[in-house]
Amino acid sequence: MRKILIADDEANMRWILERALSKAGYDVETVEDGQFAIDRALVERPDLVLVDLKMPKVDGLSVLRTLKEHYPDLMIVIMTAHGSTATAVEAMKAGAHDYLMKPFDIDELLITVSKAFEVESLREQVDYLKGEVQSGGWQLVGNSDAMKAVKHLVERVALTPATVLIQGESGTGKELVALAIHTISPRVNGPFIRVNCAALTETLLESELFGHEKGAFTGAHSRKTGRFELADGGTLFLDEIGELSFNVQAKLLRVLQERTFERVGGEKTIKVDVRIITATNRDLLKEAQEGRFREDLYYRLSVFPISIPPLRERREDIPYLADHFLKKLRTYGQIKTLGPGVLAQLIAYDWPGNVRELENVVERMVIISQGAVIGAEGVPVYNTFAKEEKSYWLFRLPPEGLSLEDIEKSFLQQAMEQTGGNQSQAAKRLGLSRHAFLYRLEKYGIDPHSGV
Repeated sequence: MRKILIADDEANMRWILERALSKAGYDVETVEDGQFAIDRALVERPDLVLVDLKMPKVDGLSVLRTLKEHYPDLMIVIMTAHGSTATAVEAMKAGAHDYLMKPFDIDELLITVSKAFEVESLREQVDYLKGEVQSGGWQLVGNSDAMKAVKHLVERVALTPATVLIQGESGTGKELVALAIHTISPRVNGPFIRVNCAALTETLLESELFGHEKGAFTGAHSRKTGRFELADGGTLFLDEIGELSFNVQAKLLRVLQERTFERVGGEKTIKVDVRIITATNRDLLKEAQEGRFREDLYYRLSVFPISIPPLRERREDIPYLADHFLKKLRTYGQIKTLGPGVLAQLIAYDWPGNVRELENVVERMVIISQGAVIGAEGVPVYNTFAKEEKSYWLFRLPPEGLSLEDIEKSFLQQAMEQTGGNQSQAAKRLGLSRHAFLYRLEKYGIDPHSGV
């Protein structure tokens, strides 16, 4: 809920403003003096300040200038009587967002406040996008040991021309990793071309990759430039590479070896300078060993393999990802945060759809929730999913509440009890590395030999 601080020396005006804004759904606090306004705002930053220009002791302009020194982005609206236009202009120059001329009606007040929050929301969206641009737009979200390892590999391989094979379950963000490699590579000014190998038939895929000449097959009414040509000087990302037919695999192997190919129905040999990044949710080495994928092509593609762990194995990244998606979704017009207990529910769930599923759930919560804080009513209710004798469920927050630390400590203790003190197995059950698990045991003072 948005918090508004009102400073006005007229008790009747404070009452009217508080009543109108509270009824509109805002959290309102009133004070009768400018110094009180400064003191309250410095203790707890409000989202917006409505301050009367003429007050005893400390006037509205002084409040404005003092608060702007501490909170440059704080939205402040000046209220002033008729005949003080020059002072109102001075306030605007000092950083006020807007001003209201007394007497004003309630509709004018509500519109002014609403527009102020719209401006703040847009400004935060711009700041977010600026951060994305300044970071190269490639930053991978997450602070777990697993994601730190992925980021390190991305940074190392990006500066080389090596072919990269990205492996991971569906929804883990393989395309984002590919884009990150391209963005911080010397090829950043070249094109980044994507192809989903599972979305096209063999004939269409061959034409998509290599292009075709006019009349090469029925429906080929003109020459088509293939993705390899379009990616010349840049990066070609082949997603779902495990879906390629053996025929297309053979042609791809030649391109990797010689950097040349012919269009479908053509005789001219075309040479390209393209960096290849591929991705799959299959165990491609196993596919090759069992004869379902060319072994020689596998070794060409996996010069530099990167494995992205599923979200259930890096639950500590969920808060960072949820916050990232909430910022992205500011385009819905209101900045929203997760209420107490909601984050605990997100962390407890196993996310079979990985990061993509989490993003979809966050968007759904933003749409469903009524206020600025997402409560339990916005969280999808998951039934128990049976999968390989595992149950995926959400922790239901009790009415009296529960701290996230208590939840984490309880899960650590349960895991140790269920595995008879086997630390490796307990860590696996919680989706943690053994190092991360032992760190948490020490953090909460849990005996590493408990459960034995």
